[in-house]
Amino acid sequence: MKVSIIGAGRNNNGVGEFIAKYFHKNKADVISVLGTTRNTAQNATDRLKRYGIHASAYSDFYRMIEEERPDSIAIASPVLTHFEYLIKSVKANLNIFCEKPFSWKNHDQTKQIDYIFQKAEDHNLKIAMNSQWPFSLPAYESLCGHIDKKKTDSFFIHLSPMVAGKEMILDSVPHALSILYSALGEGKIKNINFDSSKNKMKIGFIYHTNNSKCEVLISLVREEKQPRSFKFGFNDKIVSRGLDLKDYDIYFTYLDKTIKVADPLELSVKDFLSSVKYKREPQIGKLHIMATSDMLKIIYNCFRKS
Repeated sequence: MKVSIIGAGRNNNGVGEFIAKYFHKNKADVISVLGTTRNTAQNATDRLKRYGIHASAYSDFYRMIEEERPDSIAIASPVLTHFEYLIKSVKANLNIFCEKPFSWKNHDQTKQIDYIFQKAEDHNLKIAMNSQWPFSLPAYESLCGHIDKKKTDSFFIHLSPMVAGKEMILDSVPHALSILYSALGEGKIKNINFDSSKNKMKIGFIYHTNNSKCEVLISLVREEKQPRSFKFGFNDKIVSRGLDLKDYDIYFTYLDKTIKVADPLELSVKDFLSSVKYKREPQIGKLHIMATSDMLKIIYNCFRKS
């Protein structure tokens, strides 16, 4: 597979560099990088050389597609650019791996996302969203036991975005919604409440599914230094994420037990590659994206009105 990366820099804690790293590690050919300017794209390609990636730098999408002829594209640019690149990519017949949140257009968002998927389905293209923490649920269950949908009545998650204010919602809440959707199935959110200041926010709601009602608390606290804190769990069984910055090894700790965890970002990339190869739906595919995007919009709009 030949892959082009949109947004492979590290500004604002972007993950594009690591997405490129894992595509390369898993035998995809990272052939080009698109940046805001030729200079930013070149800086990104220079950084990728540390992973053995030798990519061309571009600042024009159409020129990159015409000259490089990729099979797939990874979108890791700022969220407000996602929709533009999603449309351009499906029209160019590219499989898409897009960073969360998938697309952010506060008006007619559902219609826009549906349009993107219709175009993709017409050409048998695969689209996945990178919301990687659901891939860590098997590790969570190995520490805390099986998640029983019918007996799960609470969920807590603490995240540490680098941004502040309402931007924390777009940055971090997709992780919470993806874990909920993956663990408990499709549901609706009700009774949303907020407790917020500039650098802190708590979001509470009830997640209603066919099996249960789950009380959810999302804690967001702005942090700028690595490693930033992250923890989550169901029914008061909360795991904390540890991070070895030297080797970027990830660990989960629950009570007195700690295990090493496969990087969920790599698992997300591998799932996308497999979905393209075997023509199957990605784990974080259309239904997941549509459902969590709708819930994110509800939460964001409720906060704006609060």
